Amino acid sequence: MTTRDEVLAQVASLYYEQGLTQAQIARQVGVSRSTVSRAIQEARDSGLVEIIVHYPWKQAPEVEQALMDRYQLRQAKVLTGVERSYEEMLRGLGVLAARYLHEILFDGAILGISWGMAVYWTVRALEPRRRLNLTVVQMVGAVGEGDPFIDGPDLARLLASIYGGESRYLHAPLIVEDAHTRDVLLQEPRIRETLALARRADIALVGIGAPKEDIYSMLRAGYVSQGDLVELRSLGVVGDVCARPYDIDGQAMDLQLTRRIVGVELRDLRGIEYVVGVAGGETKAEAIVGALRGRHINVLVTDEAAARAVLAFG
Repeated sequence: MTTRDEVLAQVASLYYEQGLTQAQIARQVGVSRSTVSRAIQEARDSGLVEIIVHYPWKQAPEVEQALMDRYQLRQAKVLTGVERSYEEMLRGLGVLAARYLHEILFDGAILGISWGMAVYWTVRALEPRRRLNLTVVQMVGAVGEGDPFIDGPDLARLLASIYGGESRYLHAPLIVEDAHTRDVLLQEPRIRETLALARRADIALVGIGAPKEDIYSMLRAGYVSQGDLVELRSLGVVGDVCARPYDIDGQAMDLQLTRRIVGVELRDLRGIEYVVGVAGGETKAEAIVGALRGRHINVLVTDEAAARAVLAFG
């Protein structure tokens, strides 16, 4: 730490930890109040100070029970409705999903993981109080574009390190050029072994995608274009799990895109005891309905707006 950093850390500590006013700090350090104000801001901008707001993430038990009864779920976790930004809502879902994972994880478990923002916030929220001999395995190939922190290899590595376990990677892209390339890759021993391990997972943590312009991870990653998005919706695609698209009834759709995916199939998820799907926002209601009707997940972590929209489908 440089001398400048030490000064910034001292000022930040007096302000945030000891609760002194800027005027008190100025007198104690021997500088002007404006200098203290600039130092506090610089400490934040440089990363010396990280401010975390611990929201009271409350749940809606009646809505949770209604979802469990309607869709025969193992569990439902519903974040109560408060006006939040989309990112704040995802952070809350991550906390609820992390708490649930902490309850069901056990020593020696195999945990399959997909990718995306909801999965990222879940991993970020994990605060284990014990080490577990976990094996965290990628369920789909790597995205390789956009934000690397939401990609499968990075999330698998991070989650495994949190618990002191090991990670197994799927050394292939999520979507390849054509079906022939995919078939060749699936014959590669390491890829075949990793996918076989993913199918034997005890628990899977997955996001639920929806083909909407502002929230579709496949669009951000560059795997589909705006035109592709329009076509997917015209074909009846309402969502995807592990990049596998399905319709409103949860039926897997055999599209040109799906024949290029390297990863588990939707039918593989039915053999996993706990498939925890994390998604929120009313715009994802149809995607969640399809995932539930298709039995692609059996644990849902969502927010109240999405949950009520899902229940309104009948």
